[in-house]
Amino acid sequence: MNSMNDTGAVAAAGRTNHTRGLIGTGLLATLAAMAATTVAAALARAGGVDFEVPDGGETIPVPGFTVVTGFFSVVGVVIAAALGRWSTRPAKRFVQTALPLTAISFVPPLLAGATTATTAALIGLHVIAATVMIPTLARSLRRAG
Repeated sequence: MNSMNDTGAVAAAGRTNHTRGLIGTGLLATLAAMAATTVAAALARAGGVDFEVPDGGETIPVPGFTVVTGFFSVVGVVIAAALGRWSTRPAKRFVQTALPLTAISFVPPLLAGATTATTAALIGLHVIAATVMIPTLARSLRRAG
């Protein structure tokens, strides 16, 4: 091997190790976000929020929040990993991507026609998940830089 290939191999190994670390951190954060939103949803339900969405006539079950939070948190981890691999400023780009996506996630609850309490609780649950995921992933991306 020449020195150019050695440097490339070391850089690639470093990226791979960081990606594994980011994914591990992201999955732990996902579990924390899932737990936080599930507890918050259960507390809201105990406090009288019905989580009924009139457009479909269904009530969102508490475990539904766990599943949806887990799915979209993993999507966030994938976005962070992609930016960690291909962006020169991954932490900044991740925050610049995640914050607008979080804001967009408020649109369905606002349009669903649910009660004010349900709408506020749904938006609050989105904020809780984002508060766990975004800083954790951004911090992990900064450590790689």
